[in-house]
Amino acid sequence: MEQTNSLEQKFSKPIIAISILIPVVVALLFSIKLKDFGIPVTPLHFLPPIYATINGITALVLIAAVLAIKSGNRKRHEQLMTTAIVLSVGFLVMYVAYHMTTDSTKFGGEGIIRGTYFFILITHIILSIAVIPLVLITYVRALAEKFDKHKKIAKITFPIWLYVAVTGVIVYFMIAPYYVK
Repeated sequence: MEQTNSLEQKFSKPIIAISILIPVVVALLFSIKLKDFGIPVTPLHFLPPIYATINGITALVLIAAVLAIKSGNRKRHEQLMTTAIVLSVGFLVMYVAYHMTTDSTKFGGEGIIRGTYFFILITHIILSIAVIPLVLITYVRALAEKFDKHKKIAKITFPIWLYVAVTGVIVYFMIAPYYVK
């Protein structure tokens, strides 16, 4: 029992650090264009449909993971959750690479669709920041075999993470017509 508490304590500071660093670093890297530093780069125009697909796959993996644990298959659940984390990290790397090599795309829709787009985009961004510590805490509680605490936070983490994954796909489809080819 002492060891599992120490596992949660051991990871508490790294979780806080990662939860702060990722959004700050992404924001900084998002504003950096490699070409502004004289680095010749080819814009990575091909990445948005790939990372949108990764978001969609992440959503499906999250749903499959919940179904696996509900059916009592803990090992499959663990594998799927690890896969979801790896997919999310892959998404993040591609997202940053795209924005460091390519000028931002302006949404061209008007009227209610514009308001809808920005509502989805803003909630997506805010919740993508909020989900970082939730995912990490949920994962560490499972590693620490604190399954009662894991289950409690997973009930919060899952819908937020799923929302972020699904809205990532929606945002892509809404802005895709405005990408420079």
